[in-house]
Amino acid sequence: MADRLHARAIDEIQFIRQTMTHAGQFTAVPGWGGVAMGVSAIATAVISGPPDQSLRWIAVWCADAVVAVTIALVSMTHKADRSGVSLWRTAPGTPARRFALAFVPPLVAGVVLTTVFAGTGLAARLPGCWLLLYGTAAATGGAMSVRVVPIMGVCFMALGAVAFSAPPEIGHWLMAAGFGGLHIVFGLVIARRYGG
Repeated sequence: MADRLHARAIDEIQFIRQTMTHAGQFTAVPGWGGVAMGVSAIATAVISGPPDQSLRWIAVWCADAVVAVTIALVSMTHKADRSGVSLWRTAPGTPARRFALAFVPPLVAGVVLTTVFAGTGLAARLPGCWLLLYGTAAATGGAMSVRVVPIMGVCFMALGAVAFSAPPEIGHWLMAAGFGGLHIVFGLVIARRYGG
């Protein structure tokens, strides 16, 4: 009898630990949305061609960024609704709010640096900038999420560093590898392990 009580107590403690762990994580990161974002980025890399100093190249990728943000917001909202969590009415200190506060600043830095790179003749180096800063956003925001998200962020950061040292004419393929391939691979992992 004592052994059964002890086993039950251990089970209860493990359940409480798991509940507390998940309560502190932002789990609405969209797996299938990440896959869709990846497919969009691969198509954009084909359409854009190699990075150059043209505004057309930047505009094509900025249009894809708008598509990706839309996919992310819709799929995050859908995943959160299925879990009974609201993304839009979050109290201070909730995992969703902490995720956003850590995720958004590197993206804002990316917007500022895009204008600087474009205005100073460095537009061909934007792939490194975008991959590095998006990776930073995923790594910092991912600290409030499931473990696979910051790992994805580090992979984006490494690819960004590679893009800065690689020939500029392959930048669009590095963008396809990151925003396409990494989103698809990690999106599938998130969808399979963390509920879509």
